[in-house]
Amino acid sequence: MRPPVPRRTRHRLLAATAAAALVLGGLAVTATSPAQAAPVGAGSYTTTPVGPLPSGCGNMTTNPRQFATADAPPGPIPTNDWWSSLLWKRLNCAFSEPLHAHPASYRPVTDGLGFSAESVAAISGTATGVGEYKYPYVEDIRVGVAGLAAPIVRVADWTDWTVTPYWSDGTRTLRATIGHGLPFAYFRTTGGDAVINANGGGFTVFSNSAGRIGFSVRGHDYVAYAPSGASWTVSGTRISSNLAGRGYFSVALLPSTSDATARNQLATTYGQYAHAHVTGTRVGYSYHQSTSRVETRYTFTTTPREGTETRTVVSLYPHQWKSLTGATPIAPTYPSARGRMKVLTGVGEFRTSMRFHGVLPELPAVATGAGADLTTLRQHLAAVRSNPMDQRGGDTYWTGKGLGRAARIAEIADLVGDTETRTSALNAIRSTLNDWLTASPGETERLFYYDERWGTLIGYPGSYGSDQELNDHHFHYGYYIAAAATLAKFDPAWARQDQYGGMIDLLIRDANNYDRADTRFPYLRDFDIYAGHDWASGHGSFASGNNQESSSEGMNFANALIQWGQATGNTAVRDAGIFIYTTQAAAIHEYWFDVHDENFPAAFGHSNVGMVWGDGGAYATWFSAEPEMIQGINLLPITGGHLYLGYHPNYNSTKYQELVRNNGGEPTVWQDIHWQFLALGDADAALAKLRANPGYTPEEGESRAHTFHWIRNLAGLGRVDTGITADHPLAAVFNRNGARTYVASNISATPLTVRFSDGTQLTVAAGRTTTSGAHTWSGGSAGGGVPPGPTPTPTPTPTPTPTPTNPPGPGQPTRYLLAGGGLAAAGTPGTTTVASAGGTNRDGTPTNPTVFTATGLNLNHTGGQTAFDLFLDAGNAVGNGVQMRISYDLTGNGSWERVETYRYFATDPVPGWETYTQAAGLHSSTGSLGNLRGGTVRVEVWSAIGNSPSSLGVGNRSVVRLPYS
Repeated sequence: MRPPVPRRTRHRLLAATAAAALVLGGLAVTATSPAQAAPVGAGSYTTTPVGPLPSGCGNMTTNPRQFATADAPPGPIPTNDWWSSLLWKRLNCAFSEPLHAHPASYRPVTDGLGFSAESVAAISGTATGVGEYKYPYVEDIRVGVAGLAAPIVRVADWTDWTVTPYWSDGTRTLRATIGHGLPFAYFRTTGGDAVINANGGGFTVFSNSAGRIGFSVRGHDYVAYAPSGASWTVSGTRISSNLAGRGYFSVALLPSTSDATARNQLATTYGQYAHAHVTGTRVGYSYHQSTSRVETRYTFTTTPREGTETRTVVSLYPHQWKSLTGATPIAPTYPSARGRMKVLTGVGEFRTSMRFHGVLPELPAVATGAGADLTTLRQHLAAVRSNPMDQRGGDTYWTGKGLGRAARIAEIADLVGDTETRTSALNAIRSTLNDWLTASPGETERLFYYDERWGTLIGYPGSYGSDQELNDHHFHYGYYIAAAATLAKFDPAWARQDQYGGMIDLLIRDANNYDRADTRFPYLRDFDIYAGHDWASGHGSFASGNNQESSSEGMNFANALIQWGQATGNTAVRDAGIFIYTTQAAAIHEYWFDVHDENFPAAFGHSNVGMVWGDGGAYATWFSAEPEMIQGINLLPITGGHLYLGYHPNYNSTKYQELVRNNGGEPTVWQDIHWQFLALGDADAALAKLRANPGYTPEEGESRAHTFHWIRNLAGLGRVDTGITADHPLAAVFNRNGARTYVASNISATPLTVRFSDGTQLTVAAGRTTTSGAHTWSGGSAGGGVPPGPTPTPTPTPTPTPTPTNPPGPGQPTRYLLAGGGLAAAGTPGTTTVASAGGTNRDGTPTNPTVFTATGLNLNHTGGQTAFDLFLDAGNAVGNGVQMRISYDLTGNGSWERVETYRYFATDPVPGWETYTQAAGLHSSTGSLGNLRGGTVRVEVWSAIGNSPSSLGVGNRSVVRLPYS
């Protein structure tokens, strides 16, 4: 039974003073000296324990290497891995819990290494309530040395995704190397014969010659490979070999096949690589910004125990083989808790290539920038202004949640020009981070402690085992880093390494150290490189292996690295974030959501899991059996870095429908989280639910302002368009009914041109966020940012004239809007006034329009659509929205055969040109286009909303491009 550890229940952690005795898993440690502060720029951490420390069997607290051999790799021990219970012995003080490597699982015991290849899922629970599927550890064979009786198993080596347990009883020794994706386990022995014992059911030998023996146990096929000159002897349920005195062998699990010839061929193929023992694994990754691709290289180092072969056999998880380049898997495949694993033979490495689809600091305010929606949003922002963090607890997790909430509020307030709320949120973030990132002598709370023995930075008060078990550091610290990235946009000086940037970098390195040369922390602690996702438990001491529920909080950490790296110019951090983000997004869609309906057992009955375990998945959480929380824990927090939740938009409705089914109706808690997820697939439906339920209770880290902003703007933007990428990490594309909106954020101090893979370009001014619909907002210190200090004030920078985003196609007629109402070739530069709407909503109804007309046109329709660039400037006016209608009279007889009315464009209150384009989308249309024969085209421009006039650039600025030749 898994311990019911709550992760989201509110509680109080009593912090001890520096002189208090701390009881650590039965070991009393007394801190008698005041906290010693180690400075890092303007911040600092303490090197004196001030609270509970990691604990386990024996003296783990003070000697975390007690279960490592003397020749094990130096430096801090890895934690939060699939094999962590072997090194961090917390419950089983002699051996470990099952180690789910895939395609096999293993369990060290006194006389050797047990193997399990369970291929049939065990399913419990119901299809509408809490349930799980698992491929539990059921031992097929045990491999060891004759007479071995080791009292304890230690760890002799580890690499990026392998581990080497070590047995010794004083007379005999055994070393075994096992790893993710390895069909082989590699052994070295001393002091006796190699032995393989089958479980109580025995085995069937299907081949035995020349040092190779193939046998089947419980329907699973294995082959053992001895050195040249050795042989295997079968006696009852025992197989043994003296290994010709050479002391090495390997055992492989074969993919299952009912064809005896194919099985023997597999045994022969695997045999070519059986003595090239894998002794090292290493990942390398690179982000290619121009193509927005993440290329990952998985390399295997082998030691030939005999012969010259150095290649090996590996099996790949679905997220890997679906993005594989330069190699072709063989058949058949392995079943696993993650779905079918495909096999590569004769390789020293393999590579994957994945698209990175970009992240944003926040969704742009394309639909909440004017009118009634702007009023609603401003009211929501005003309501949180005095308490933007709304912090629910004082530990690292709940402080982080509060920081995340304030960061969302600051970003949104900045988009709509609410400088008062933005200032309040940024001040709350700054003061909270300054407090936590500084350790003063004698303090025991709201500080970080570095433990050199464990190679970790622990925040106190901790929660949910973040101190004693090193759980969830990426969850907790991701909020701190993300909030720091928001603050860095507006206060770059704060983020310098000689100020507080150095402490933020330590938080990053603790959870996922991106620098192999930094020996203060293990490399990529929380991220399982081969599995493609994080693990939450530090020690992983569970029969089902390690686990993680909130994949979305793991992605919050990855996104935080991208945002922080971009804000501070640290491309190493940014690229590490992009690698983790892109890889883990693929893993989440496969293993938490199973969006292709391929990986979960058919009888499981759920379209998603709340938790992934080493041996399966569970529609459950640590803290609640409510469907809203089971599904919601893998959605929160919703940010501009969580656009991956919309990569498979049709699935969003499927998942929401399952929630309603299992809940017996619409959600009653965390509604905002579920509506925001639904909005990435069906924003109109989500908006209707939000409007129909104004009295909902926000999730603890959410605000009404952010939820309204997110859903209302997605209703204008549409779905995430994954078919187009950008050469800038802070960019995304949306598609609503065929109309695309391109978004890019430039948080640097210099102008930026962002190029999209379909040829579209956006020129983005310094410190701005821009869309192809010509919405432009402040977005950092270079464009309306907030300088450091307790009472920041905005310093707007006028927006320069944008570059037109709709270049004409070959032969496409371009007509300029001219002073006096003409629609013809370019004329004298100038402006004309678009009259105010007078505070009345004129959306869709031309009222006092400015009209431009072309007559006598003889053109052939090309089958395309209207395109336009209207240059607008509302000056300092707030709440204006300009609208355009174009009408086609095909024969010039006064009858309009085609009328297109576009959604209005909400101008910003910053002087400078903005560009209104057809990407705003159609408000309505009637009729059909055809050839123009003496025809007329009319353009009408008017104010749909607002109380002030706007300027329209004419002469050589505003144009329409007719779909004619």
